[in-house]
Amino acid sequence: MEKYREYSALINGIQVHARYTEENVRDIFLPLLRRLSAMQRKKERRILVMLAAPPGAGKSTLADFLGALSRQEGTTPITVIGMDGFHRYQEDLLSHTTVREGREISLVQIKGAPETFDLARLRERIQRARAGENCGWPEYNRLLHNPVEDALTVQGDILLLEGNYLLLDREGWRELAGLADYTIRITADGEMLRERLVERKIKSGTDPEAARRFVEFSDMANVRECLEHTRRADLNLALERDGRYKQIYS
Repeated sequence: MEKYREYSALINGIQVHARYTEENVRDIFLPLLRRLSAMQRKKERRILVMLAAPPGAGKSTLADFLGALSRQEGTTPITVIGMDGFHRYQEDLLSHTTVREGREISLVQIKGAPETFDLARLRERIQRARAGENCGWPEYNRLLHNPVEDALTVQGDILLLEGNYLLLDREGWRELAGLADYTIRITADGEMLRERLVERKIKSGTDPEAARRFVEFSDMANVRECLEHTRRADLNLALERDGRYKQIYS
């Protein structure tokens, strides 16, 4: 009978519950933590790890779990930070437009797309954190629909930065990967991600029908962007429907 580790945490203002197989913990996650600890000791400085995955793939929860696991197992503790705190503010998105499918729309209608993030500010803060500065870091709150500035202070020897577009092979974004000491990529089936995204949107207080419309129009475009244009990483994983992770070697 398969054994699991249950995990609960407050992620972006929402209580989430997840479980990870003991096989994944033993064969993927613990070896990863030991590898990162050895890397940090060898480099004798703070290291930055980037974890990139499409929307709905559970990257924020997994990153948080890895941070907790690092403390439980006695490897070098991991500080988890996210790129979602660099969303442009709701007011800014409401007052700016873009063209999608031949018509002009408000940026808020595609919130979560690459152009709705403050890339320059994200890059500047990554550089400061990677250089060893214990700087403030924003977090995104899904209930407030806005970032919370300086929600935490970056500290520690290993930083794990998670986000959709950290390994995006697009102008401006592709330079971010060069700031990482180690990279992780997660892929998943697009239809499974659609289902998970609708469920998440409903949990944040959106009407079910409105949630489905938003996911189809906005989130799924971002899913395709990530699945089709994310660069390969040092560690490549596929999330399966049963919640297991499979390592991809080719």
